[in-house]
Amino acid sequence: MRQIVLVFLLFISANTFAQDTTVVNHASSHEVAVEKLDNIYGEVSHTESAEEESPVDVIMNHVADANIYHIATINGKHITFGLPCILWRNNKLSVFSSSRFHHEEVVDGFTLDHHTGKVVDAATGKRSSDLLSYFGATDSSKFIDFSITKNVFTMLLGVLLLTIAFSMVVRSYKRGANVAPKGFQALFEPIFLYIYEDVIKQNLGKKADKYAPYLLSLFFFILIINLIGLIPFFPGGANASGNISFTAVLAICTFLVITLNGNKHYWHHIFAMPGVPKWVLIILTPVEIAGMFVKPFALAMRLFGNITSGHVVILSLVSLIFILGKNGESLGGAFAGSAMAVPFVLFMSALELLVAFLQAYIFTLLSAIFISSAVAEDEHH
Repeated sequence: MRQIVLVFLLFISANTFAQDTTVVNHASSHEVAVEKLDNIYGEVSHTESAEEESPVDVIMNHVADANIYHIATINGKHITFGLPCILWRNNKLSVFSSSRFHHEEVVDGFTLDHHTGKVVDAATGKRSSDLLSYFGATDSSKFIDFSITKNVFTMLLGVLLLTIAFSMVVRSYKRGANVAPKGFQALFEPIFLYIYEDVIKQNLGKKADKYAPYLLSLFFFILIINLIGLIPFFPGGANASGNISFTAVLAICTFLVITLNGNKHYWHHIFAMPGVPKWVLIILTPVEIAGMFVKPFALAMRLFGNITSGHVVILSLVSLIFILGKNGESLGGAFAGSAMAVPFVLFMSALELLVAFLQAYIFTLLSAIFISSAVAEDEHH
């Protein structure tokens, strides 16, 4: 149990520092259209201009991370959940709730870009910098963002839920092996046994117990994050597993497990594959080395692409209602759009539920296969 919690915390701490560094796009949007999508999917794209924002902007804002959690819009009033902003600039730490931006336009030299929901420098409109560019630059507007964003909040929530669930399962097992499973034990035991027996043990054999804590943590962590992301209202709706920083950190964890545990046979096959002429190694060795990095890259991109595409498709179908209804001007168009979009949205939502389990399974299965190739003994090749 302790090993599982420690792995969860590793995922959280690593992804917390994965901040993007793009410059804010100050494009404005159409208030009515955005608020309609806000009510359905908790979007954070609040604007004060009358210019119209395209559905693409609304959808992209939904799948992106934000420093504030939008819950609903009622009678033109935005109901939000403030998240902690933790910002470092000019050797000064600023800690405050993002809800302060509803009362103050600028807080400690920072402001909230209502188009993206991200904290930016009030003077330049630039987002946070990474560690290298921050310490290597003289620009006083640069800052580092350690804030608890929507995605980080979702991960912390996932860790909390799994910790509670597994604690209840452990308590159930302590009652005795002859007691029939019930509650969370009955729910988790078949999943746990399937992943352990058919994925981990099938690929790692005698070494299954050594890597089971990591791989089981990987599966359940990705699964709970995927499921929370499917909830269209607070505290769900965040696209954490559709964030490339999140999937990259998980892939890097698997890469480190492979690299640090690879035996001599694994490295020998990479740098000097037996039975291959030396002149061929000039071509083959660079390919094998590249393959070491292609594996985690494929893991990260597969999870990122599948989860993000599902969110985009569902939001695109919902957008049809407002596009055909011409942002509330055509009631008939809205009904026609609803008749077409709602059945497909329901179908896609059910499909996304399957994808949530499938992607967690595939990520764990491929991680087990990659680890197996690195720790297998010579006679297995």
